[in-house]
Amino acid sequence: MRTDNRTMNGRTATTRTAKSVKAAKPGSRVFPAPAILPASAARADVMAAEPTGTASRSFIEQAFRYQIDRWQRSVLFLDTLRERANNMLTHEAAGMPPPLDFEYETLLDARRFDRPANYALLRITRCHEDRAEDCIDDQKPPVIIVDPRAGHGPGIGGFKRDSEVGMALHEGHPTYFVMFFPLPCPHQTLADVLHALRRFVEEVSARHQGKAPVLYGNCQAGWAVTLLAADCEGLTGATVLNGSPLSYWAGASDANPMRLAGGLLGGAWLTHLLTDLSNGRLDGAWLVQNFENLNPANTFWEKNYNLFAHLDTERERFLEFERWWTGYYFLSREEILAIVENLFIGNKLERGTMRVDDCCYVDLTRIRNPLVIFASSGDNITPPHQALNWIPTVYPTTADLKKAGQRIVYLLNTHVGHLGIFVSASVAKLEHRAILESLGDLDTLKPGLYEMKISNPTGDPDCRKPQYTVRFEERQVEQIHYAYPQASFEKVQAVSERNELLYQNTLSPWITAFANPLSAEMLKWMHPMRMSNVLFSEKLNPWMLPIAAWSGTVKNTWKAVDDTNQFVGLERAASGLIAHLLDGYRQLRDSANEEMFKAMYGTEEK
Repeated sequence: MRTDNRTMNGRTATTRTAKSVKAAKPGSRVFPAPAILPASAARADVMAAEPTGTASRSFIEQAFRYQIDRWQRSVLFLDTLRERANNMLTHEAAGMPPPLDFEYETLLDARRFDRPANYALLRITRCHEDRAEDCIDDQKPPVIIVDPRAGHGPGIGGFKRDSEVGMALHEGHPTYFVMFFPLPCPHQTLADVLHALRRFVEEVSARHQGKAPVLYGNCQAGWAVTLLAADCEGLTGATVLNGSPLSYWAGASDANPMRLAGGLLGGAWLTHLLTDLSNGRLDGAWLVQNFENLNPANTFWEKNYNLFAHLDTERERFLEFERWWTGYYFLSREEILAIVENLFIGNKLERGTMRVDDCCYVDLTRIRNPLVIFASSGDNITPPHQALNWIPTVYPTTADLKKAGQRIVYLLNTHVGHLGIFVSASVAKLEHRAILESLGDLDTLKPGLYEMKISNPTGDPDCRKPQYTVRFEERQVEQIHYAYPQASFEKVQAVSERNELLYQNTLSPWITAFANPLSAEMLKWMHPMRMSNVLFSEKLNPWMLPIAAWSGTVKNTWKAVDDTNQFVGLERAASGLIAHLLDGYRQLRDSANEEMFKAMYGTEEK
């Protein structure tokens, strides 16, 4: 723990920086140890030596200063939530453009295709004062970054300079970005999306003398580009899959509790119900709520307390991230049901039984372009189980993989959470830079399975070769094995199909008959993920008007207490206890869900 003197709004304030309080990312697990009251033996001797009246005055003075500081922090904290709400409303009114930290031009708008989809291809033209043309090396392949459509809008791959987009530009690659619009096209299907992505790849290749682009797929976009590589036409350029689930049934009780949701909720019928209520579209806020529920300690306490305790340093970072996190996009009924039934519940991608359209099945054995799989052991949304377990399913032995002429490289991080794979500046500077700088080495590898190892003795993520080294260590497919109860998930699939058929033929026609655009808009703004945010705006809540009026004065007169104030230690201890209790609740909830799933569907593992 240290005390720094920093200047804020023309004044010097004593601020606190504590190693025990870290910035928590949504979806990651944080287990803070309760802080203890800072009191050394020397301090105790001094207190004991002080007259009783002096100690009493010191205690009262500390309490008074702490209360003033906490009142000022409360005003500034509420003002930050007010600004977040206003940013959310402004973003909505502007049509929810992608919050990219780069200038771009739109090359193709898939809404105008013969098979329309709500996607567009962007070319990155400038990074702040630097033009993209000044950074590009014509000898390097173009890079297409595809962001996930999992409830949020596009932008996670490039909403700050140190990002996937930033690293691709920094390494001299012509850089393109695939975005999507808030609303899907009417009756948009997964096949329409894949058709649009195929057109984008062809357009980029044509712009670079037929050179195959490198596809960067984040999370959901990872399996989307895998579908392109595994369909009848395939891909030729390297494909990087970042935190991308391909083996949906794999997982463990302490690694991926979300994989049980389909079985516990009775299958895809509930998704169908939500799309019917919203007039044929699924509100992405429901998907984001699932992510938030994974870690209640972070969602309900740690994220907000970290902002409250470090307002001077965390305010802008918080608002920057929330601009992306609170932008909820929609998916069509046809699209989300195909995803849930074929992937989340049916696991048909891994098993080679997924049909994209009437003439083409997806077969992962068709993939011939090199694959780079980036996963993290700290990811509880797409753990290594789901990122890697498809490999031994498709290629039972190393000999089978080599016979197919395929090269698969995987890179494992030991601690970063799901979002950290895409948004962490340190990950972008080291892992993503290393991947981009090593693309040429993939062509020299013989067919087989390799683990990418990065050695960085400097400890500085913002370094370049030869300060760090990359090596590819050959591995055996037989070494990858994450056991899971396959028979249980097959029962989940059967239950889902029966429930979906029952709902489709009973309740669905009545709900769709009464659903309309007005009722869908009402449900949109009544969703707790939106309502809990926008109610802090003074435009909707008159009780926030005093906060907006006071915040400027409070910011200029704020006198922060330092760590010697004993009430600060009590506050941190209370915060740690609250977080510990919420995390204990999460563990009990996840354990209960595991036991309920076992009781309903069995426990036999494969």
